[in-house]
Amino acid sequence: MTRPLRLTSLAAVSLCALLTGAPPVLAQAPAASAPKPAARSSASTTAPAKAELSDVVKAPRPKGGEYFGLYLMDKKVGWLFTDVELLPGEPARVKSSNQLVFKAMVATRVSERVHREERIYEAKPGGRLLSFTVTQKGDGGDQTLEGTATPDGMRVVRKRPGRPDEELAKLPTSMEHVEDADPARVALLRKAKVTGFTLDGLDLETYGLTTTVEPPEQRVINGVKVKLSKVSSLSEKEKVPVTSFITQRGETVLVDFGQTMQARKETEPVAKRLDLVEVFGLTRVVLPKPLPESARAVPGKVTLVVQGLPEKFREETYRQHFKPLPDGKVEVTLSAAAPSEAARKPRPLADPDGGENLKSSIIVESDAPAIREQAKKIVGDEKDAYRAAQKVSTWVATNLEKDYGASADRATDVLSQRRGDCTEHSLLTVALLRAAGIPARRVDGVIYMVNQDGVPALYWHEWVEAYVGEWTQMDPTFNQVVADATHFGFGEEGNAEITPLIGALKVTDVK
Repeated sequence: MTRPLRLTSLAAVSLCALLTGAPPVLAQAPAASAPKPAARSSASTTAPAKAELSDVVKAPRPKGGEYFGLYLMDKKVGWLFTDVELLPGEPARVKSSNQLVFKAMVATRVSERVHREERIYEAKPGGRLLSFTVTQKGDGGDQTLEGTATPDGMRVVRKRPGRPDEELAKLPTSMEHVEDADPARVALLRKAKVTGFTLDGLDLETYGLTTTVEPPEQRVINGVKVKLSKVSSLSEKEKVPVTSFITQRGETVLVDFGQTMQARKETEPVAKRLDLVEVFGLTRVVLPKPLPESARAVPGKVTLVVQGLPEKFREETYRQHFKPLPDGKVEVTLSAAAPSEAARKPRPLADPDGGENLKSSIIVESDAPAIREQAKKIVGDEKDAYRAAQKVSTWVATNLEKDYGASADRATDVLSQRRGDCTEHSLLTVALLRAAGIPARRVDGVIYMVNQDGVPALYWHEWVEAYVGEWTQMDPTFNQVVADATHFGFGEEGNAEITPLIGALKVTDVK
């Protein structure tokens, strides 16, 4: 029932947000012509000086945008198009356009996701973000978000088929500026680090973005060795460096998203010609032998020896303990136990992390009337936070049809359709828990399974962590009120930060 699609496709969709700031290809700005002398008249007049344009317009780049093939572990799973152009007329405006198509097999089903973004900025240095349109179609549901700058913030309207338009809570005034449309080329033009912000097209949160010019590298492009400029961008959201390789003429020829995902410049027909990849099996981590049955018990534990796990993923928690070994390997002991009786508290609880895990968002929607009403029906008058959390997890497990490949990106849609796989189960559970006053978040990682081919392996999965006086993990997909010790967590909240582990993580021993 688990699948890596949402993990990889959300990582891919995040490319659009990153490409808004990491390798968008902008239309070449026309060269400034010499000002014409003002016509003479009896009264002397002076033509107004032309407004200065941002460095994002001045940087060299190909006209008309560029297409890229999107590759996961060297298999083509989608394509990208990016463009930015200086719009005609006064006052001067800049338009940034990005499009992603992600298409792959998920078990026996073909899943396709289309994500388009268009942003309009003032063209002057430091120009404001004036408006944006985000269109999503296919896997995850169809919707359009239209944002417009106002004197006191950003007005956002959500449009969905068959539903009335919905005005969302007003966003703060955007910190994103026109230079954030292409910080890679701005950094190259200035020969300096560039810091800025990007408004994420998925969750409508704003994240910091830092772009650094690296030493140039020699790469073989179409059989020819070429010296390329190298620029790395790091988003506060994904926390994975996005490295762009750009020619002296301003063409982006390659973008690395971690170690296993790449965007390669291609012609439009080639970019749109995709491999039909089955991502579920492609991205699994095969084990040298099956896990012991004790790993499924609660309490229970298991020890793995792994390689390809960077230190930033080795965070000691109440469930995971790490011991460095020679040759870059690490021993990880995974454990599972119910929260202690002494630690459990009544709800509602304060979030020990400052409030983020009680927050309603465009995805979690814990403040939506339908979510709040359903949470109240499930929990009733139960005050004990852990027992209430158990009720929520069990209700989701027993009321959502296990539909491998069915997808919805918003909690209200999951509640309405009542089906999905691990991401839908986790999203709805977190929304209901927050609505019930229980801090909660999604956990991304891998889980042990033996599929139909009989190969023991770890598959990419998503489950839930709730704070009930202390943190505890549960898996509504498999109806586990305590997630067993076969769950190995790497990241939180559906971010793309774990993407570099795909294809790189290896398990060499099971103890």
